Amino acid sequence: MMKKKASLKYQLIFTMLGIVAGTVIICWFLNNTFLERYYTFHKEKEIQKSYNQVNSICEKETSESDIALERLCMDKNLDILITDKARNLVWSSYSDAQRIQMQLENWLYGTERGTIRVLYDGEEYMLVRQTDERLQTDYLVLFGRLKNGGYVYMRAALESIRESASITNRFFGAVSMGAIAISIVLIVILSRRICKPIQSLSDISARMSNLDFEAKYVPDKYVSREIHELGLSMNELSETLEEKISELKTANVSLQQDISRKEQIDEMRKEFLSNVSHELKTPLALIQGYAEGLKECINEDETSRDFYCDVIMDEADKMNHMVRQLLTLNQLEFGNDTVEMTRFNITELIEGVIQSAAIMTAQKQADIRFYQDGPVYVWGDEFKTEEVITNYLTNALNHVDGEKRIEISYTFRENLVRVHVFNTGANIPEEELDKIWGKFYKVDKARTREYGGSGIGLSIVKAIMDSFHQQCGVVNREDGVEFWMELESNN
Repeated sequence: MMKKKASLKYQLIFTMLGIVAGTVIICWFLNNTFLERYYTFHKEKEIQKSYNQVNSICEKETSESDIALERLCMDKNLDILITDKARNLVWSSYSDAQRIQMQLENWLYGTERGTIRVLYDGEEYMLVRQTDERLQTDYLVLFGRLKNGGYVYMRAALESIRESASITNRFFGAVSMGAIAISIVLIVILSRRICKPIQSLSDISARMSNLDFEAKYVPDKYVSREIHELGLSMNELSETLEEKISELKTANVSLQQDISRKEQIDEMRKEFLSNVSHELKTPLALIQGYAEGLKECINEDETSRDFYCDVIMDEADKMNHMVRQLLTLNQLEFGNDTVEMTRFNITELIEGVIQSAAIMTAQKQADIRFYQDGPVYVWGDEFKTEEVITNYLTNALNHVDGEKRIEISYTFRENLVRVHVFNTGANIPEEELDKIWGKFYKVDKARTREYGGSGIGLSIVKAIMDSFHQQCGVVNREDGVEFWMELESNN
């Protein structure tokens, strides 16, 4: 199990606090260890420079020499004692100059020499660190020869340096604690300010991972340039991902449709082969049987031979008609047939279809009644509309019964005209109404066989009306069956 990592905000806080605290501790250690030494070293350099200044003042011997020496003592916090060649006192900043002179010479040349540590021993002067064992105080002492032949004694107490270093360290400690406290507040504020836009970008990326592309980075003038550019890049990434995922989903839907269409085509192919083989089996068997009878001269008289030939020709004609219908239906279903939408008079078209079916009407002894009141103009493919009306009228003639009455009429609603084709006779079973539009479907197979129906005509009607993007249907009436179709009216 992966250990949960600390947030960036706390990492920043602890890291920056560690840096600040570490820096303070290092500085405190360096101060405590080296500050006093640095002060002492600096004081050594000051005494050596002061020696050169004293040498210069004594060499000039002006009326302001005493003032210059006093100022030097005050500025550098030094005690100075000057003698001539015979070591007689010339000038001193001490009140008891003789005693100090004797004490210095005793330290430098007397029995107490072991209490000093030589820091520098040159031709002009000697610099030592001297310890006053009685007072337990350290001094820096310089003893030198002046250019005018005299001598100079210079002394600076180191206790003030220790005290200054101690005060400085205590002050530094107090300031450091305050600085750490202020740093904590500033670091927390700064870390929040840095982490807030990063957290916002993290939230946006989390929503993007869940395909929520509504989340967008809102530019903020207070954020850094890098975070601003990252936010804009994430917005571009979000838009690109949304576009590509949309394309993928569209392609996926199209692929699913293609797969579904392929499965549908495969199913239609199987159904087509099954139905065609079934429909062709009977006429082919009849043709084969009667042809074999003719060949074997079963009936030698001319009337029987003519009957055999008529059966063969009739069955071949039925097969030819079915094949033509299948080709028409195939073109309609696969969109290979062009639909030419024109404006035409459907009343004139129906009258022409009725005249074409006059012979069949007389054979069926049917009474066709066309209820119309002048021309009715519609939009559609005139040739295909004629095929629909022909199928409806032929179907009505083949099934008309009882009064043997066929009625063709119009009804109008909004911008549509509905054409009704009614025939008296037996109703279609209610459970069969939705099935009659399927290929090779026959409600009464024995009767269909009588008039040579293949069960394809209504499938063609349905395909034509679908290509028009219009409706068609069938309803049972009390004394018969009514088929209807709709076209866009232009009256």
